[in-house]
Amino acid sequence: MKIAFVGLGVMGAPMAGHLVRAGHEVSVFNRTSAKAKVWAERHGGQAGATAADAATGCEMVFLCVGNDDDVRVALGEVLPAMAADGIVVDHTTASAKLAREAAAQARTRGRWFVDAPVSGGQAGAESGQLSVMAGGETAAVERARPIMMAYSKAIQHIGGPGTGQLTKMVNQICIAGVVQGLAEGLHFAKHAGLDPDRVLAAISKGAAQSWQMDNRWRTMAEGKYAFGFAVDWMRKDLGLTLDEARRNGSSLQLAALVDQFYAEVQQMGGNRWDTSSLLARLGKQTGSSQAIAPSG
Repeated sequence: MKIAFVGLGVMGAPMAGHLVRAGHEVSVFNRTSAKAKVWAERHGGQAGATAADAATGCEMVFLCVGNDDDVRVALGEVLPAMAADGIVVDHTTASAKLAREAAAQARTRGRWFVDAPVSGGQAGAESGQLSVMAGGETAAVERARPIMMAYSKAIQHIGGPGTGQLTKMVNQICIAGVVQGLAEGLHFAKHAGLDPDRVLAAISKGAAQSWQMDNRWRTMAEGKYAFGFAVDWMRKDLGLTLDEARRNGSSLQLAALVDQFYAEVQQMGGNRWDTSSLLARLGKQTGSSQAIAPSG
């Protein structure tokens, strides 16, 4: 299939690479043109001078950009350029309102729009093991499904336009609570004089087990946060979530509290630290070694 991919960040670049390896003809666009050229040289695809250039004649266009405004700009460029009856698949974590607007805009031009945020982080993108939460018309989602499987381990169609983004919000709400609980648990263990490795061995096979525990406990214990899903990104996602909650009447007391904790991490200079850096905030409050700037 002739495909365009717009946005070659830590997620988009490996996802687009998987599409090439799956046998598709892929053209890419990135605002930093040098990044698109390097990607094209590495993977054998084409680098477009503009998003419209990359999308010209494409049956499917994938977006993985920064925010609602970025999606709007990209959509305005790619919709007129792509093939009739083509599908835009948006992997950006954006608002449900935008997704609904984009789906309507696409239909007026005889195209389709699928909001398809992902979970699994950079590691999942690189290994092709992302989980996709898709919102949109069934026909469009099912046409896009086999293409998205190039970088996915699971694709769940949630419902109509915007439901993929709403599900990603649920994902972030759950993560925020788990990471804060993990940070407090490890903080308590250290103050109680317990060996973090032995505590992990004791509790990681029981009811306390989680992906965050399996993948972040040891790095948190070592004060390492310079990797993973950045605090800035999590705050963007929680901002979208809390805004949606105000509209639908949800009470998200814990999510709102953790969002403020992340604001404190930002004030510590942790904008690009992994979300597990909530522990660093607790260390600062008590003056422990966890307040030390993170290592690699």
